[in-house]
Amino acid sequence: MKNASVCLASICLALPVLLCACQGEPKSADRDAKSGPEVDAPDRMAWWREARFGMFLHWGLYSVPAGEWNGNTGHAEWILTTAQIPVERYEQFVPQFDPVGFDADAWAKMAADAGMKYVVITSKHHDGFALYDSAASDYDVMATPFGRDILRELADAVRRHGMVMCWYHSIMDWHHPDYLPRREWESRPAQGADFERYRKYLHAQVTELLTNYGPIGVMWFDGEWEPTWTNEFGKELYALCRSLQPDVIVNNRVSTGRAGMQGMTKGAEFPGDFGTPEQEIPPQGLPGVDWETCMTMNDHWGFNAKDQNWKSNEDLIRKLCDIASKGGNFLLNVGPTAQGEFPQGSVDRLAAIGAWMRVNGEAIHGTQASPFDGLDFGRCTLRSAATTTLYLHVFDWPIDGVLELEGLGNRVKGARLLADPARSVTAESRDGRVEFRVGVSAPDPIASVLAVEIEGAPIVFKAPRIEAPLPRFLDRTQVTLSADSPRVEVRYTLDGSEPSSASALAATPLDVRQSCTLRARCFFEGRAVGAESSLELRRVSARGALTLPPKSAGLLRERFAGSFEKLPEFSALQASDSSDVAAIGLPEGPREERVAYVFRGAFRVGADDVYRFGLSSDDGSRLWVDGALLVDNDGLHSAQELFGSEALAAGWHTLRVEWFNATGGAELSLKIHDSAGAPVATSPADFGH
Repeated sequence: MKNASVCLASICLALPVLLCACQGEPKSADRDAKSGPEVDAPDRMAWWREARFGMFLHWGLYSVPAGEWNGNTGHAEWILTTAQIPVERYEQFVPQFDPVGFDADAWAKMAADAGMKYVVITSKHHDGFALYDSAASDYDVMATPFGRDILRELADAVRRHGMVMCWYHSIMDWHHPDYLPRREWESRPAQGADFERYRKYLHAQVTELLTNYGPIGVMWFDGEWEPTWTNEFGKELYALCRSLQPDVIVNNRVSTGRAGMQGMTKGAEFPGDFGTPEQEIPPQGLPGVDWETCMTMNDHWGFNAKDQNWKSNEDLIRKLCDIASKGGNFLLNVGPTAQGEFPQGSVDRLAAIGAWMRVNGEAIHGTQASPFDGLDFGRCTLRSAATTTLYLHVFDWPIDGVLELEGLGNRVKGARLLADPARSVTAESRDGRVEFRVGVSAPDPIASVLAVEIEGAPIVFKAPRIEAPLPRFLDRTQVTLSADSPRVEVRYTLDGSEPSSASALAATPLDVRQSCTLRARCFFEGRAVGAESSLELRRVSARGALTLPPKSAGLLRERFAGSFEKLPEFSALQASDSSDVAAIGLPEGPREERVAYVFRGAFRVGADDVYRFGLSSDDGSRLWVDGALLVDNDGLHSAQELFGSEALAAGWHTLRVEWFNATGGAELSLKIHDSAGAPVATSPADFGH
């Protein structure tokens, strides 16, 4: 099996870990939570790490319009702002909210039957409406015809079914008169609003949630990204939670340390016990870090009657396997209807997941991340107890009935198929891999799990790492080859041929001066073990600099108003205004929606080199250097960073960046590094037009 285990730039994401199950009676915090989560409390996370799978519930007044407003059917839980509904008009949904079909026990049973171990529900979403009886506000479920405390009923039902109750609570509040900033389209004046008064209200509601409903497993905050919320406010809110229930787990959205929708915490100075990737799964996982992917079954969090774009049962089950194999938790969303019922599409998928989990749940609950970098046939989870068990989640069943596992150094004691335990499975080590004879038919068409009991802790011979500054270079570059285990040696070739035990031994960094295909593999006692790594290295020439320097300092930024779903053809549009700016970035102040920018000018580099460009944006963006498109990050998406590289001669080079934002979060940044990883073009003097 091939495995491009190549590191071109090392980025370390650190998130402190801690945690364990809640104990109910409020008491003083046993540590100073303001300093962030402590690293010496592993038990507080134990139940959450054991769980691996939970249910997210987005429910509130927004279920009444069911995603539709004035003929537009693309709304959901954000409808107040995406449809620009004035607050006083949005309040009309209060007397319409009467979910007579709500059955807390039925909801909890569906979650438990699906193999979920905890439930997170929106106690209050961004619209400010609370689903419980709040003494701090009249804008709650008790003001509706339903008039019952939904959270109390659900908490009781969830515990009856052996799960842990958790709350989602929005920091942002579009309804409260003291919350700032106002929506940019609103007519409500901000004059007289007092954000400190709002913070006291927020703390009062959090106190209710952690005082009146027994032990709570997680406080799942959201809506922390607006400029009025600060890290200090986040630390205080974290401390409040821990003072009320010392064992409660608090996500990283309590403060301002979340790095976009990738969801991981930017630094140890920000509080929060786990990272929160949204609608995505970290490609390589996050070893040693607690994280939880939250995801919808279709395209919306809240109920949208027209949204039938459901993920398949296969997709959801395999996502659950993928997340568990990377050491994460999966928080899967349901958006109930205004009648208090789960949409049929959700019911069907929960039933399918539950059927799979009843057979294969031991391969998810209480497991750890895979010791393998990647598997061609699927995924792997690990359980370490009296014996060590590898759970091989087989997505692509071998046609010949022989499943090959590369790089396992342990003796196999036995193997069994969870979906067909009576089937005979044999194992044989051969040429650095283990071959399992599992039969030609898959026990499960979605994911068949082979439980492999091994002797001792896992010994995995992984593909060697190839580390190079960049895959392109000017005159020469240095490449380092390394392996995880000191018991193996790395051998390589530069002509594209397959490495053998007679190939060159990687002992020191390689000095590469010509274009080549580098292939490397680990060898143990003269035999190949594990997968192969490869990297194409190309020698290039530097693109020439401008003959004349720019006339003016900074860059020219043009602004375009409009509703965009991708970058438009700007030559056909008229800019609403233009200005000189110091560098690539968004203006200070409230984020703008339905807007696009074009930055034009030049930047300066000090030496002939290959430069790496990282363009991060929410939504779409593109980068041109000297007229060549280097990064295409276009389209509707959350914050994400894409990279490109170019060989440039010392001097000035033209630069063009295009960006747009539809609605929601907004982000734009450009980072330029030389081949050694040092930042360049870091001061206003390095830009001109």
